[in-house]
Amino acid sequence: QEHYGGLKGLTIAWIGDGNNVLQSFMMSAAKLGMHLRIATPRGFEPDLRITKIAEQNSKEYGTKLLLTTDPLEAAESANVLVTDTWISMGQEEEKKERLKAFQGYQITMQTAKSAASNWTFLHCLPRKPEEVDDEVFYSPQSLVFQEAENRKWTY
Repeated sequence: QEHYGGLKGLTIAWIGDGNNVLQSFMMSAAKLGMHLRIATPRGFEPDLRITKIAEQNSKEYGTKLLLTTDPLEAAESANVLVTDTWISMGQEEEKKERLKAFQGYQITMQTAKSAASNWTFLHCLPRKPEEVDDEVFYSPQSLVFQEAENRKWTY
């Protein structure tokens, strides 16, 4: 909202794990008038109960919701590209399996070519290079440090 001047009509592309951060987006995006395009590897989808609620919200609020396994499809025309850690606390033993499953999900400038011309990038940090490459992470389109600074005011 701070960057775009409003949220209504924006398209968010989540590329990565179907974790709690994604599920928060799913519970709120439609209510704020945002379209949500989600790409997760098979077996790493968000909770089905959350998905059903997000689908209902999308219908109720007139937004679009897409779930796919194709990161480029999710990124298509997106204003905001978002990812998060692929290996959360308590999942360290799954690291090898997860890194294999998430091959092709790294956000790069190639991913951004599918996005809208005014795309930005978010990540709630800490970031690992396999999730997003340096070129995107340190680009002018990256809002990760503003995002982190904004969290400071929520405590």
